[in-house]
Amino acid sequence: MAHLFLVKDIAFQAGLSTATVDRVLNGRPGVRQQTEMRVKAAIAELEKQQAGAMGSGRTLAIDIVMETPQRFSDAVRAAFEAEIAAFLPGVFRCRFHFAEVMKPVEMVQLLDRIRLRGTDGIVLKAPDVAEVAAAVARLDAAGIPVVTLVTDLPNSARIAYAGADNRAAGETAAYLIGEVLGNRGGKVLVTLSSGRFRGEEEREIGFRRIIRAHYPEIGISEISEGHGADAATGTLAAAALAADPTINAVYSIGGGNRAVLSAFDADRRPVGVFVAHDLDADNRALLSARRIGFVLHHDLRTDARSAFRAIMSRAQTSGRTVAASLSSVEIVTPYNIPTGD
Repeated sequence: MAHLFLVKDIAFQAGLSTATVDRVLNGRPGVRQQTEMRVKAAIAELEKQQAGAMGSGRTLAIDIVMETPQRFSDAVRAAFEAEIAAFLPGVFRCRFHFAEVMKPVEMVQLLDRIRLRGTDGIVLKAPDVAEVAAAVARLDAAGIPVVTLVTDLPNSARIAYAGADNRAAGETAAYLIGEVLGNRGGKVLVTLSSGRFRGEEEREIGFRRIIRAHYPEIGISEISEGHGADAATGTLAAAALAADPTINAVYSIGGGNRAVLSAFDADRRPVGVFVAHDLDADNRALLSARRIGFVLHHDLRTDARSAFRAIMSRAQTSGRTVAASLSSVEIVTPYNIPTGD
């Protein structure tokens, strides 16, 4: 089956595994006709997208707007820049707007400035508050598509969400911690960067549900509003440890992991199990040093590809596009750290 695309791109478009697509492309036995048709349809759609993009002669300039700690924004920038080179090279150009802390009014002002200046699309990581949703509505009314990244704004006019299933990620964290602590019980320190982000809230909801249903002997202590910054998160963690001698585990939703570990060290308290999110530079180092046990990781390049496709589709048609699938969550240990993004 002739094609010009990477197996992972065909698999993403078809909603199949790369192994299944590889079997179809190489004519191996054991493949259903319906599956083969899905692969052919995916290749045809990719060819259509490529022809439309190249035929228009346009470069789509998009804006990536995020409130997030620098360690995560660095990972996002690397993922988008790598995907730009691989995904129909020359079609997309990205402008990055990152801040570690941004008040809602500042986020709204930035989105309104981009709307007035003009853009082919916005990829947005922002708090789920009414002011931001209203700014997204103004962008949509101006014909500018918005794709939310890693944390959703489900009640807004965004055209798609690119990211993982955050509730399932929280449930996975609860399972890992519950199985490690076992009958010892104890209490988990759950750290959020801010309660304003829907993605973090979904992770916490999933975590609490599984702990409550399957590990009732394990308690939960929560800290929030450290914004993933080491100084603020460390102060909050130290206060929580001083107030509760039963805390013996960590589920880090919002980052600041070095500071959290330093708080445990200062209190001369061991960490029974530590589950974090995202393979940024800090977490890679902490995982390699076995300071944390598990990282729940999803491929940011998959998210970038999903965002590009949604914006490209909206640019070529007037229809509203919604991302077909979520990026999968991988459990990374010190023994299976990926070599690259």
